[in-house]
Amino acid sequence: MNPEKKYIQPLLIASAISWVGWTVVMLKLDPYESTGLALALFFLSLLIALTCTFSILGFYLRKWITANEANISYINTSIRQGLLLSLCTLICLSFLMLGVLTWWNGLLVVAVIVLLEFYITSKNY
Repeated sequence: MNPEKKYIQPLLIASAISWVGWTVVMLKLDPYESTGLALALFFLSLLIALTCTFSILGFYLRKWITANEANISYINTSIRQGLLLSLCTLICLSFLMLGVLTWWNGLLVVAVIVLLEFYITSKNY
């Protein structure tokens, strides 16, 4: 079975469901009434939605750049990098909500995520 069909199709379905869930959270929950629940569901649904979306985009970008057939290592790398990119986005969004996001805080978060990716990549080789 083609790895693209085996792994990317479930990611597409999970991405669609999680974006619908995030939209429902945005429209139906009032953050002033149920602060803890609303924020937890907001960040959880956004984490899943961004991870799936970034993973799919990363996979197809990697496949387009190399002009090769779909490879299982592309999928693993794309999911890992999609998760790291979405964590970076959510950390910066959290800082923005707290009112402490500055350009150097955002740059520091990006640097930590890049160093973490370098560490994980170096462990794989």
